[in-house]
Amino acid sequence: MEPSQSSNLFQFEADFADSLRCIPMRVRLKLDTCGIKLKLPQWNQFTVSDRQQLLDLPCDNEADIAAYRATLQHLIQDRTGEIATDLAIDPVPAWNDPTTIPQSVQERATELSVSLSQPQWAMLAPDQRFALIKLSRSEHEHRNFLPALKEFGVVNGQESGVNGQ
Repeated sequence: MEPSQSSNLFQFEADFADSLRCIPMRVRLKLDTCGIKLKLPQWNQFTVSDRQQLLDLPCDNEADIAAYRATLQHLIQDRTGEIATDLAIDPVPAWNDPTTIPQSVQERATELSVSLSQPQWAMLAPDQRFALIKLSRSEHEHRNFLPALKEFGVVNGQESGVNGQ
């Protein structure tokens, strides 16, 4: 079963959009929000429908977060036989702070000779800031940092957006 054409994926994630073989950034944001660690081998034991459900479910307020956490715990137990691992929840996550560019993001941008200003950072949506933070920290995902900057309109004046918009 193919996932629906979801607007929940960033364009830089298009290479795995059909199968959702990697954990999308917006799911990773929800994991950090609900305090559950999900390993890639666990994700890969989920059905495509499970993966799409985790991508589509809201995780915006206390009720959503509790429901998302319960759904995820159930899926991990049901599909892997494992108990979900708790993840510390940052009470003041950097992606929610439009006033301060994290050092890892600034350093990665500098390595790519990209100027990222505080006003540009402030214009990004929290999920875009989250993606840049994660992409700046991960060695294997550095290749997506520049495409993300382009997608979000930081480089070459391109408009920000996601697939399907």
